[in-house]
Amino acid sequence: MDNPLLQLDALPAYETIRPEHVGPAVDVLLAEANAALERAVGDAVPADYDALSAVLDVATERLSRAWGVVRHLNAVMDTPALRAAYTENLPRITEFHTRMGADERLFAKYKAVLAAPAAAALKPARRQALAHAVRDFVLAGAELQGEARQRFAQIQERQAELSRQFSEHVLDATDGFAHYASEAELDGVPDDVVQAAKAAAQAEGLEGCKLTLHFPSYFPVMQYGRNRRLREKLYTAYVTRASELGPVALDNGPLMRELLALRQEEAKLLGRASYAEVSLVPKMAESAQQVIGFLRDLAKRARPGAERDLAELRAFARDQLGLNELQAWDIPFASERLKEQRYAFSDQEVKPYFVQERVLDGLFRIVETLFEVRIRADEAPVWHPSVRFFRIERPAATGDAAPRLLGQFYLDPHARPGKRPGAWMDGTRSRWARPGGSLQTPVAHLVCNFAPPVEGRPALLTHDDVQTLFHEFGHGLHHLLTQVDELGVSGISGVEWDAVELPSQFMENLCWEWEVLQRLSAHVDSGEPLPRVLFDRMLAAKNFHSGLQMLRQVEFSLIDMRLHAEPGSEQDIGALCDAVRAEVAIVPTPAFNRFLHGFSHIFAGGYAAGYYSYKWAEVLSADAWSAFEEAAQRGSVLDTATGKRYRESVLEAGGSRSAMESFKSFRGREPRIDALLRHQGLDDGPPDAV
Repeated sequence: MDNPLLQLDALPAYETIRPEHVGPAVDVLLAEANAALERAVGDAVPADYDALSAVLDVATERLSRAWGVVRHLNAVMDTPALRAAYTENLPRITEFHTRMGADERLFAKYKAVLAAPAAAALKPARRQALAHAVRDFVLAGAELQGEARQRFAQIQERQAELSRQFSEHVLDATDGFAHYASEAELDGVPDDVVQAAKAAAQAEGLEGCKLTLHFPSYFPVMQYGRNRRLREKLYTAYVTRASELGPVALDNGPLMRELLALRQEEAKLLGRASYAEVSLVPKMAESAQQVIGFLRDLAKRARPGAERDLAELRAFARDQLGLNELQAWDIPFASERLKEQRYAFSDQEVKPYFVQERVLDGLFRIVETLFEVRIRADEAPVWHPSVRFFRIERPAATGDAAPRLLGQFYLDPHARPGKRPGAWMDGTRSRWARPGGSLQTPVAHLVCNFAPPVEGRPALLTHDDVQTLFHEFGHGLHHLLTQVDELGVSGISGVEWDAVELPSQFMENLCWEWEVLQRLSAHVDSGEPLPRVLFDRMLAAKNFHSGLQMLRQVEFSLIDMRLHAEPGSEQDIGALCDAVRAEVAIVPTPAFNRFLHGFSHIFAGGYAAGYYSYKWAEVLSADAWSAFEEAAQRGSVLDTATGKRYRESVLEAGGSRSAMESFKSFRGREPRIDALLRHQGLDDGPPDAV
């Protein structure tokens, strides 16, 4: 049979890929990759970058692309058969990459390329890719011998398996919960959410309204639902997902402990004091102590305002809502009521103005203006009817016959069963000047979990959803607008992980600009744009409880870093969490809260000893955005000249140079924290360098 996973010269044939294709495709691709590896390390292939790439990169990129398609489908269209195929073949993929990454013969060839006199004449992007390759060989255990090498390989395979199980447990626990409420129980919940819940129940032939732990269903109840018992029920189910307090088969506790222990064992084999040291080698931050100091400084700055906000919230809940003891499941509800009272503003009030199609069109036009590109609908096979496909082009210059294709992307916007929670961008193909001369253009997946349309009505977004869309699109632009031709450093490849959120968080700032929101908004019924008075109230409420939000992110980041910087932490994860909370948190956490059991970022998502990256990169993104604020004072925040400098300095450069070099190219100096503090209403002190 023709196997679509082996036909990747064009775009993936998503509509024809079946679970039974996975094993046979992996058989063929692994055989090709293994043969290429043996050729690459043999005498017939010299220690030359182009020669090695022509043999090895061609085969391994083909394997990675096909497996990336399988991994993507497993995340967005999970079925028992696909999961079984993924589970069966993951160890084989992991074993190959682990073995190749630690191959002494290949490592020696790359070191020879780097040491050769000709290396000095290589283009900067190629030198960077080569330096990263040599560094990554060391991190992959290429310098280990004998039993240490064997044990290192076993650790990699086991970690891959545990991370897979962790992610599946979170998905199954999320999909496995449902509560069928009466309409009376949903007093205060927005009508569109109620109608969606009713439709979900009717689709199953049941009465009532089906509530789930998917965010478009869960959070509106927590934010607006007046039924306290219902809020408590949903909160409890949400924060105990994949823990010992639910089905035993889905408990992530043992997986977390084993993963942490294996990561520390890996670090010890590499001669490092902790896994945090290993994780930080390819990042901007120099040590765990530097990161912890950075986080504690943020907590110190945020705490006074957070304490005032919490005291006010408790008083409001007691005096206005009759909640004498504010519980965790009361906080979103009480916060929304207080925000409504203080600012005459509700998140639900602006939602009818953010029709998904209008927001998308506005986003595209804004990106076109800022970055001098053109975005058009395109055609490609997709994995679900709601998925759409687009292309980004450089408009034809004078004398050119046609626009130049820069990249393409899929957009999968809506939540559904079998789709992993959250929002993310990943690349299905990277920009690459392939051996032989052809230019491969990049392709990305942009995945969100917004509420789908109900009963023929257009899909609506909250303002938080709008920010999420812009965030993921920022990642997409980083991947798609790159002008780097070296596979290992094009797009987001090779970018320090604690800087990779710069373009995504940068884009969120646009969502708070009047000039931008006028282009995004049109009332679902009247077509009227967002009123200026409503925007002003929304802007006034922007930093509502920003100190509390900052402390929450610092708490998560410190827990992550300390878990990975302190060998033995797996023996009492709860005690470490309690210690961090005692240091920085001011909102009590219920004893039954098991948020770590669903913390996929650090146990299944590549952010181990790296969750701090969100705040670290936010310093960069806020400072970068301040250049556009300066442009706005001269005319428009959508300043094409500033956008061009940002595009060329950051987006197009990808990983071809350090993130600090790219930032300094754009801003002309090192980043400062004052823009972040100002944006979040925490600017009490003088500007500081970071």
